[in-house]
Amino acid sequence: MILVIGGLASGKREYVRTEYGYSDQDIADAVLDDKPVICNLQELVARDPAKSRSMAAELMKKQVVICNEVGCGIVPMSQNDREAREAVGRLCIKLAREADKVIRIYSGIPTVIKG
Repeated sequence: MILVIGGLASGKREYVRTEYGYSDQDIADAVLDDKPVICNLQELVARDPAKSRSMAAELMKKQVVICNEVGCGIVPMSQNDREAREAVGRLCIKLAREADKVIRIYSGIPTVIKG
């Protein structure tokens, strides 16, 4: 599995399309389904942060997982938002540990940080 992380609108989805040849039909948007790529993992986790603990095994079956970095900004005021942010971070740690490759996109520029 390849984990692609980066800020909002940093070019993650476009990078996956261009670099790996996936089309929009191959990319699920914040849902776990049979598509090889999932985008907006942070939104899926935000719906039910407690469920994120059991998502890692299913996500490791994906070819590519795309997630916004959520831990580099202002700490949210809402407890639910803080819990979701922490759940996304912890899940990304698990995924990065097991991933074959981790790529961070910054302003459309990919940096391989693992693999």
